[in-house]
Amino acid sequence: MVRIVSKQPRKQRKARYNAPNHTRGGRFLSASLSPPELRGKYNNRRTRVVKGDTVKVLRGDFAGDEGVVDAVDMKTCRLVVHGVMVTKADGTEVPPRPVDPSNVQITKLNLKDKLREERLGGGA
Repeated sequence: MVRIVSKQPRKQRKARYNAPNHTRGGRFLSASLSPPELRGKYNNRRTRVVKGDTVKVLRGDFAGDEGVVDAVDMKTCRLVVHGVMVTKADGTEVPPRPVDPSNVQITKLNLKDKLREERLGGGA
């Protein structure tokens, strides 16, 4: 992929929309690790979010809520977090609201994948 040097928002958006899947997975779906526990343990600031991670929402209407990641949408680069539901005026709940990975912080990692654990390094 050609490195984008333009600062124009339209070209930045176009680069995100047309990005290949291998770029979407790593760069666009990564979130920061919880500072005292995970950053110190794994000696890393950010990592890719996967299904099963526990995240804390930092921005938006659901700031402060914590939940498990139910799904990761690579097409739109969004996360579906358990508990982030919008309730309509009549009391019915609509499908979960997708959250941008930049607005969440990983508080607990899903380490069922041994390759991920090795890649993070310093793990238990």
